Amino acid sequence: MMTTHRNKSSAFLKFETRSKVQQLPIGDRIKARRKALGLTLQELATRSGLSAPFISQAERNLTTPSVWSLMSLAKGLEVEVSHFMEWPQTNQIVFRAAAPKTVDIDSVVGYVDLSSELPDRKMDAVLVRIPPGFAFPPNSHNGEIFRYVIKGTLTAVAGDVEALLGPGDGMHFDGRVTHFVRNDSDEEVLLLYVGTPAFLRENSSA
Repeated sequence: MMTTHRNKSSAFLKFETRSKVQQLPIGDRIKARRKALGLTLQELATRSGLSAPFISQAERNLTTPSVWSLMSLAKGLEVEVSHFMEWPQTNQIVFRAAAPKTVDIDSVVGYVDLSSELPDRKMDAVLVRIPPGFAFPPNSHNGEIFRYVIKGTLTAVAGDVEALLGPGDGMHFDGRVTHFVRNDSDEEVLLLYVGTPAFLRENSSA
């Protein structure tokens, strides 16, 4: 009985600690974890594949990391991505517009998960709402990426290709090239992202 009580107390303290951490802005969580590991900005940059200036801005909450940047940071900081955000869970394969699976993340960008929990899932599908003036940091990874603009106008870069995409326009390319998008307009952009591999949950228990 005593052992059970201690285990429950330990679990509660772990949950309480995590809850307190998740009340902090994302930048503070990144910095606190980096300091706890004794890493410099450059060391974290090397681990995550992101630039030291970008990480510095993120830690000071001067820029908002994308979901994909947070995945890279989570890997470099040796934590699950749920340290930074809550990804919705469901075993359903049919989703309704009236009940979107919104990703709980401290970001000006909105994310709706369109993927299901298929065993050995090969791709991610995400609906992304990008506010006016927002630019994602450059990124690259193994796999393929498909972008499709549903609403608004978006500047999209993939390697040496830069294109202005409007409703109905899209891009399909190798994710190993440096890529990013930015919303230079004064209106919100609604973007469909589909990518392989399905890495958005690979380090998460969510």
